[in-house]
Amino acid sequence: MAIFALILSVILLVLDQLIKWWAVNSLASVGSITVIPHLLNFTYVENYGAAFGILQDKRLLLVLLTGSILGAAVYLLLSGKIKGKMLSLSVSLILAGGTGNLLDRIFRGFVVDYLDINPLFSYPVFNFADCCVVIGTGILVVYLLFFEDRDKKKSQGESC
Repeated sequence: MAIFALILSVILLVLDQLIKWWAVNSLASVGSITVIPHLLNFTYVENYGAAFGILQDKRLLLVLLTGSILGAAVYLLLSGKIKGKMLSLSVSLILAGGTGNLLDRIFRGFVVDYLDINPLFSYPVFNFADCCVVIGTGILVVYLLFFEDRDKKKSQGESC
């Protein structure tokens, strides 16, 4: 399960970095492209903070915090402490998205954002890595609320 989770993370990370490469090399020069009128634009933004613009210019803090969380996630995966498909998927998504944004902070000094739904909602511009982290966190919350107790009881029943 751990190997599959890590492979999925790498695939999603590569996809994230390819999209960001496109954004830097093509979108930055034009600023914004309407994809679906009144719904979605691709808008180039350099984010020097974290989600919703918090912690602006706290690059070292964000790198250290993100690196620590990702290191713990990799350890948990490789040590076999994360069991089950749902939990592995959750950690894979968080790992991919977190690593994508971490690489941006380390090598660019900022995170490349480009998904702009402001025509429909007043929402900060975000990226594919952010989507991975949010979806992975959502899956984790659902798991903790609805499945963790069931899985604990199941594993305790097997060990008796």
